[in-house]
Amino acid sequence: MGHTATEQAGSGGLTATEHRLANGLRVVLSEDPLTPVAAVCLWYDVGSRHEVKGRTGLAHLFEHLMFQGSAQVKGNGHFELVQGAGGSLNGTTSFERTNYFETMPAHELELALWLEADRMGSLLTALDDESMENQRDVVKNERRQRYDNVPYGTAFERLTAMAYPEGHPYHHTPIGSMADLDAASLEDARAFFRTYYAPNNAVLSIVGDIDPGQTLAWVEKYFGSIPSHDGKRPPRDGTLPEIIGGELREVVQEEVPSRALMAAYRLPHDGTREADAADLALTVLGGGESSRLYNRLVRRDRSAVAAGFGLLRLAGAPSLGWLDVKTSGGVEVPAIESAIDEELARFAAEGPTPEEMERAQAQLEREWLDRLATVSGRADELCRFAVLFGDPQLALTAVQRVLEITPQEVQAVAQARLRPDNRAVLVYEPTEPAETADEAADDAADNDEEEAAR
Repeated sequence: MGHTATEQAGSGGLTATEHRLANGLRVVLSEDPLTPVAAVCLWYDVGSRHEVKGRTGLAHLFEHLMFQGSAQVKGNGHFELVQGAGGSLNGTTSFERTNYFETMPAHELELALWLEADRMGSLLTALDDESMENQRDVVKNERRQRYDNVPYGTAFERLTAMAYPEGHPYHHTPIGSMADLDAASLEDARAFFRTYYAPNNAVLSIVGDIDPGQTLAWVEKYFGSIPSHDGKRPPRDGTLPEIIGGELREVVQEEVPSRALMAAYRLPHDGTREADAADLALTVLGGGESSRLYNRLVRRDRSAVAAGFGLLRLAGAPSLGWLDVKTSGGVEVPAIESAIDEELARFAAEGPTPEEMERAQAQLEREWLDRLATVSGRADELCRFAVLFGDPQLALTAVQRVLEITPQEVQAVAQARLRPDNRAVLVYEPTEPAETADEAADDAADNDEEEAAR
């Protein structure tokens, strides 16, 4: 078992050590005796960007299948054992990774490690048609509840498809399509597991009131015998031009509470100074109630009830600057759009004020501190930087890189990227509810009858 340990300057006293098992599993430990709990976080380097056309949604489907039992743990046993021990757990899927995590009382750490190792090493022995059909239905219902049957639910899916062209690995979102979910076979799922759910394609982080020596011994005991797998293909190239080259626009007429203007701007890859500068720019422009867009649209003009602008950081493709504005009353979208373009042009011409720069950096620093303040948040950040950037230590010093960004860099990224020819725009126009439309038709018919009688 190899071992490295580093304490980075600017890490606030936090430390992490990295180890590697013979089968390739990377293990990151961060000891924190202040709370009697331990967080276990396991990131697999697989997300929707690894999927192929016709089989979208497999990464997310597999996140659910991982809770359906393994060789030693049947059915919902994973949930029952963790919650019965006083812990909490979940899993999530994104474009670039799938993660699983538990937070346990410190004395129950061994149980969490055993559970994660059992499903990494033996899930295929329990994966059958029954569990496949069960979780296929669960995921399809999740899609209905979160995307298809809620106001503005498909906005993220629509804008992603516009911002990333057909054939791009980020063109589709992790939820997948109904047709592809129906088409996925049991053998598809088994092949997906064999390819991506291997120790040499994962990072395990453990944070909290732990004994490092004992923890490593448990990791070696439970994970060490799981064989590696070398069949993984690298994700498809996500490179795109810096600028879209022309505004893309779609108008959606749906039963929504109010008109909405949403837009996605193509921004620099995560892990670069330019991405940190873009994060600061969007924080000044739309990060909370002190931001320029909120002050202009909500407070001053009263043309919107909500206005936000944030960064979706992506490492394998251009990041997205996500603009979301909900109009107030009968305000038309062109009026909102004109005000936004005016504010973006002014910001590109003048840059942030010293006060705005200080406030934005303080806001991002607070968010960084919030993530590292909990054992679960720190475990997740350590995994993120290990998987996406190759070095978990970067998680402990990320805020220093944000604080080093200059106002000139923020202004430069705004000038280069926050332009009308570099965005995909989605406009929502409300339609009348079906009942209201029927009532209006009935009223019109009644009026016609009365007019004819006269």
